[in-house]
Amino acid sequence: MGQNKARDISVFCLGIVLIGCLIQTGGYIKGDALVFPSVWEILKAFIRLLTTGRTYTLIWTTLRHLIMSMAISTLIGISIGLAQGMSDFVRNLFKPLTIMLRSIPMIVLIVIIMVVAKYKYVPVIAPSLVLIPVISEATCEGARRIDGELVDVYRMNSNFNFSILMHVYLPLMAGYLKQAYINAVGMGIKLTVSTEYLVQTRNSLGKAVHSSSYFNEYQDIYAYALVMILLIILVSELPMWLIRKANQVSQSNSAEYCACACRQTNRNNRLCKE
Repeated sequence: MGQNKARDISVFCLGIVLIGCLIQTGGYIKGDALVFPSVWEILKAFIRLLTTGRTYTLIWTTLRHLIMSMAISTLIGISIGLAQGMSDFVRNLFKPLTIMLRSIPMIVLIVIIMVVAKYKYVPVIAPSLVLIPVISEATCEGARRIDGELVDVYRMNSNFNFSILMHVYLPLMAGYLKQAYINAVGMGIKLTVSTEYLVQTRNSLGKAVHSSSYFNEYQDIYAYALVMILLIILVSELPMWLIRKANQVSQSNSAEYCACACRQTNRNNRLCKE
């Protein structure tokens, strides 16, 4: 187990080196050190950004937009996905809308939203509309994969309600929702930054990338890309790690409870025999 993990980390680091080599190769082929700066210049810019307080203000602005758009898309996506998974009529009814949201070019969607909404809401609305199909389709597929007999057992005592949703549907769809969350976070950050770039949102990563491109500071653009990669890893992996730790603690507590109950039962049995 430890050897496999060490090997995976080594391969991951090798992939990072490969990216650096590709950037250097692009610089040699293009012959333009401005567009393809050296890896050392990118690392210096990256460290400078991490040691600058303003960078964390930019990250927080983009992260706030991401959290709001994820909350909206998750709420709407799970609601629509559950309805689609339980009813063929609803699934066919929302299928054209899902295809449209998944297929429409992002730039067209942003322009439409810029016309009908205030600019400060565009970085929240645009990613939300694109992420709704991702979450709804995963929820629909997860709901359709649930064993009907298992659901019928719970429905014998009550109809569909919040308790059945939380204790039956969502746990059985956890694998689909987890993968949808990971995909939505990565896509959401890219969509949010792209929207901020086009809308020119103040104190955001998108605005910072635009300013760097305007002043030909390409090493900063690559450095901001590294910041976004770290942000994606943090936002997508940290909740999963916390959930795994919580499950381990819960299983440990359950095991201790069962052991205590068994000891108490054995003690009661001995007393009865005596």
